[in-house]
Amino acid sequence: MSWMPEGTVYGTLLNFRAEVEALTPQMNQPPYKAPPKAPVLYVKTANTWSAHGAAIAVPTRVPEVEVGATIAMVIGDHGQVAGYVLMNDLSVPHTSFFRPPVKFKCLDGFLGIGERMLPVEQAGDPSTFSLEVRINGELKQSVDFSKLVRPVAQLLADVNDFMTLQPGDVLMLGCELGRPRAKAGDRVDIAAPGFGTLSNLLVAEAT
Repeated sequence: MSWMPEGTVYGTLLNFRAEVEALTPQMNQPPYKAPPKAPVLYVKTANTWSAHGAAIAVPTRVPEVEVGATIAMVIGDHGQVAGYVLMNDLSVPHTSFFRPPVKFKCLDGFLGIGERMLPVEQAGDPSTFSLEVRINGELKQSVDFSKLVRPVAQLLADVNDFMTLQPGDVLMLGCELGRPRAKAGDRVDIAAPGFGTLSNLLVAEAT
């Protein structure tokens, strides 16, 4: 049976340096007038969760979706990291990266979840993590987790400054700039050394 979360799944925005640099001009405009000082989080509700190998339905009103390939930390006892898991944080393409509306992020099935959690003692240094995204077998994106704004330890500490993560909660490390697009009929494969491959087929929503 594929691994599934036991707690709340949180996404993290603006945690890759290239994306922050690209969006800094917008951040300095009203209403915020400055980059965020704390991590910006959102929830991927349980209705979004899709196991490895599951078909994910894309609504007919959505011509394509954005693939948010990432690795997430799984919280264990005493607030420590128990392990890591691949995730595909799908969303409807949108322009707001500050407070993304639920209607773009939390559609049914819009979070592919890797089939197993890699225990922290097997994972090694998270700054060495990397992954590749293939759509229909074609390489579309490579992600290097040494380029995070907040590495794992800092992200966890900064989140714990304003909220308490519980055992079983999951916190994504963020998605890199240049997220590829996919549509119904496409197969999305996300692979990372040690993690295996997270695969999902996008299908047209039944009418």
